[in-house]
Amino acid sequence: MTNRKEVSAESYIHANRNKSSLSSQSSLEATSPHGIDEAQLLNKVDRHVLPILFLVYIVAFLDRVNISNALTLGLPAEIGLEGDQTNIVLTTFFVPYILFEIPSNLLMERFSPHIWLSGCAVCFGLVMVAQGFVQSYSGLLATRFFLGLTEAGMFPGSFYLISFWYKQEEAQKRFTIYWSSTICAGAFGGLLASAIASMDGVLGLSSWRWIFLLEGLATVLVGLLAFFCITDFPREAKWLSKKEREFIMRKTGTNETHAVSVTTKDVLLFFTHLKNWLGAVMYFCVLVPVYCMVYLLPTIIHSLGYPTLQTQLRSVPPFAAAFGFAILAAYMSDRLQIRFPFIALGLSLLTAGLSILISVHGAAHSSAVYAALCLVAMGSIGIGGNLVCWYVMNLRGHVERSIGSAWMICFGNISGIVAPFLFLQKDAPSYRVGFSVCLFMGALSAISCAGYGLITLQAMRDVPKNKITGESHEKSLYL
Repeated sequence: MTNRKEVSAESYIHANRNKSSLSSQSSLEATSPHGIDEAQLLNKVDRHVLPILFLVYIVAFLDRVNISNALTLGLPAEIGLEGDQTNIVLTTFFVPYILFEIPSNLLMERFSPHIWLSGCAVCFGLVMVAQGFVQSYSGLLATRFFLGLTEAGMFPGSFYLISFWYKQEEAQKRFTIYWSSTICAGAFGGLLASAIASMDGVLGLSSWRWIFLLEGLATVLVGLLAFFCITDFPREAKWLSKKEREFIMRKTGTNETHAVSVTTKDVLLFFTHLKNWLGAVMYFCVLVPVYCMVYLLPTIIHSLGYPTLQTQLRSVPPFAAAFGFAILAAYMSDRLQIRFPFIALGLSLLTAGLSILISVHGAAHSSAVYAALCLVAMGSIGIGGNLVCWYVMNLRGHVERSIGSAWMICFGNISGIVAPFLFLQKDAPSYRVGFSVCLFMGALSAISCAGYGLITLQAMRDVPKNKITGESHEKSLYL
């Protein structure tokens, strides 16, 4: 009888061990489909894709906006800028930048990302070095034009590339990390400018010239590094095994080669869809206050009565607030698998901040004005990455994404031409006209977002299956 009990007990233990073993094996298979450790592969992709693009765009954005710091360090007086010439200089950058963005994405397809993006970085670094030696208004116009031409491919090209490496529920955090390079550059630019300000007179050069020279040389070095570090599209990535490449293309639904040609018919067909116009308008409207913050924040803070060094240092916290909001919104957006509510929250903060700035101004209310500037930064800079991710990740395939990513960035950057003329010296210190236009743009962005959201919702209801992946369309499109 005892032996039977022992045998029974042993059988029970053995059976439970088998169940436990089978349960563990089942769990392992669930977390590692097709023999791939998905979490480990995702970390591997993050390491290869994001850091170098983040670094390249930090130096690119610094090169674009460091002129805002230079303007407070004696540049206008030294080369004789008068009246609205400062605003014209800021605007000149965006003419080639806008016109060349779609062609740049098409050229990136032809030459491959690591060649095209690194080449652009080296070129705009050299232009920035040249800008450190300008002696006149015309010389500054020329360098700003060529800076816009060489930087045109970087931002849309990087978003285009990133979109092929991640599925929807992974994308927002990665898009925001990349977008945050602009926030970090804006914050770091102020700190860097305050440090370089002490170099005034070194080798007979003004401190504003040193800003252009040092940041330009750093960009050239980063561009050379980028040639070896920027990855190409998943199908061409040599650092992945064949099984890993197939898995990534299968999970993202992007199994076509980037060599697929984009025809004139494709471009014309793209512009027949209302969603593509709404996507561009909602981004454009948010970028107006973004560029006002990026280019004119030091000037606005300076009008509150702060000295030059304090102005540079106080330009950092609004960007830090925007960074914190952007990261939190991205995390929650991916976790809840929805975009619109977080964009709406950001637009609400933007509206609140601009309403305060229209009502209260001047050194007597410096604390309220400064707090409102932080709200504006959170509600504009803080949601830019959300808007780009929402629109670009809802596009499908190389053709639609190559046109769409460049189109959205291209149209949005028209705001860079508008923004500098909204804050004229004659309107200081209240800048009521500029803040009022920004408020209107915020409202128009909200309307465009609502329209785009309704179109997306209708598409999710109308098309139950994604033709590429076979997944339910709710996973392919995000509201």
